[in-house]
Amino acid sequence: MIIAEVIKHLEDFAPIATAEDFDNVGLLVGDATTALKGVLVTHDTLEEVVEEAISKNCNLIVSFHPIIFSGLKKLNGKNYVERAVIKAIKNDIAIYAIHTALDNHHLGVNKIMCDKLGLQNTKILIPKNGVIKKLTTYVPKEQADELRKKLFEAGAGAIGNYDECSFNISGTGSFKPNLDSKPTIGKKNEIHFEEEIQIGVIFPKHLESRILKALFKNHPYEEVAYELITLDNSHQQMGMGMIGELPEAIEEVEFLSLVKKTFKADGIRHSKLLEKKVKKIAVLGGSGSSAIDAAKSAGVDFFITADLKYHDYYRAEQKLVVADIGHYESERYTKNLLHSYLSKKISNFAIILANTKTNPIKYY
Repeated sequence: MIIAEVIKHLEDFAPIATAEDFDNVGLLVGDATTALKGVLVTHDTLEEVVEEAISKNCNLIVSFHPIIFSGLKKLNGKNYVERAVIKAIKNDIAIYAIHTALDNHHLGVNKIMCDKLGLQNTKILIPKNGVIKKLTTYVPKEQADELRKKLFEAGAGAIGNYDECSFNISGTGSFKPNLDSKPTIGKKNEIHFEEEIQIGVIFPKHLESRILKALFKNHPYEEVAYELITLDNSHQQMGMGMIGELPEAIEEVEFLSLVKKTFKADGIRHSKLLEKKVKKIAVLGGSGSSAIDAAKSAGVDFFITADLKYHDYYRAEQKLVVADIGHYESERYTKNLLHSYLSKKISNFAIILANTKTNPIKYY
């Protein structure tokens, strides 16, 4: 097995094309064609983590956070980022980061938070826009079933909990092949009318090249007529944050105790308690101040996130309680998810969960 095969498994689950534009995800260091020795899964790639990978004979580090976030102009070892990268390069260790690709996944970071808290009826807090595309094409009636099947196999036609969705209209197409053409149906220089099916399917934007490849490979015509548009619909299984409900409403202090215990937080900063029971909860792992307004609009009782600033607590406006449990704490189970997923996909290589503690924040 080579490193690229591990990357394929990761991107089948959380494609890097679904990450936020500001992010730096994917293979950050190393050559994907290198033979794999072992995989170390971590939350952050620090120099100590690279040393752990060396000691455990792992030449691929799968990290939640990217060690390289903004551009590196020099590699002199003058800061923790440069030192980690230099050590990885010297020891032929590749580094792959998944970050917001997993944040945006409906079974990713925020689903883990919901599951750990025992939340039910979960859904995305801020569904992602501009990521659903629609393909419309026209095919002879006899070949419609086969082409539709191939488009489904490529990933088209999935809507929420439903697969193989399409819309089909019967009609008559016309065309006149010129003298340089090689028509599958019809004759050169003669207008031809063909009973056709118009097939319409939607798909996530990151699958566009795969869908078009399936279209061109399996369509019988020499020239394929098709239309591609981006829809305004939000993707209900892709986006930031998540909403869920407790099985039963509980007191605010009881819920805070549950959160503190669940995420092993040494302290929780929160806005004013509203002296009412809580049931509907929003979560967003990592820095989540940008989602406070969305949480308010959703009518939740509590919003659990991290990295809140002083004025963010005012934004609660006594409509909900916003709580900062710590950046690392909110994402602490992410590496376990990646480790479990890769262990199931790759059984003949060592998939090791890093022991190195990477949380930089300490409490007195």
